[in-house]
Amino acid sequence: MGDTSRERYAVVSCHVERPLDDAVWARFSALQELRPGGFAVAALMRPADAASGEDEAVWLERAREAAARGPLGHHTHWTAPGHARPTRDGAGKRVLAEGARLRELGLAPTLFCGGGWYTDAEVADACAELGYVDCTLRAARPPYLSPGELWASFEAPARIRLPSGRVLPVIPTTHSLGDLARALVRRGPLPGVVHAYLHDTDLLDRRRRAVLRTVLALLARRSRPTDLDELARTIGPAAPEIAWNDVARF
Repeated sequence: MGDTSRERYAVVSCHVERPLDDAVWARFSALQELRPGGFAVAALMRPADAASGEDEAVWLERAREAAARGPLGHHTHWTAPGHARPTRDGAGKRVLAEGARLRELGLAPTLFCGGGWYTDAEVADACAELGYVDCTLRAARPPYLSPGELWASFEAPARIRLPSGRVLPVIPTTHSLGDLARALVRRGPLPGVVHAYLHDTDLLDRRRRAVLRTVLALLARRSRPTDLDELARTIGPAAPEIAWNDVARF
């Protein structure tokens, strides 16, 4: 991929939060097949929720399809399929349990993103134990978080030294689809690595689908399209190491 000090890179991920909704899944599958702007869209998939009666067999079939088209990630909704942030302790244990189950199913996710952008030291440690690259860190505070709600902030790929001593590689999420559209229209500055994200439900809206195709085509003119796995392999070992306390935010 060349010298990262002279090239700009861009990656795209999708939070696949309704993988068993046939209409949503059809739109997401079409997006991955289309590869707009030349981007292999990473599927950050919420596992099937047994407590809600979700069909794990159908979920697994779709996860395998997504993994054949691009990078595969693990996306945890802590409380329920429709409730992203946790309401009780044990978030790190949930990540470990879900990660173990994904491996039992024969999957090998390489990425992680916490639902509602939630993370804490135990979650981060679970991600490191599972060998994930974490995408939960944000370049800017999620606007809907109330004061005092935990999140993590950084703007560029890094290696986070955790309180346990483990090191967690991270590729922060830098732009929502709307943020990216505004930056490109204004021809504002872009970071050396752009990580744009969307939700699978965004794809139900025809206007948003059109905006997505246009925005990614414009992004590809200003930054080199790649995917999260390739980016992690290329720049991960050279990324700076920083302490957990320097990224944790309230």
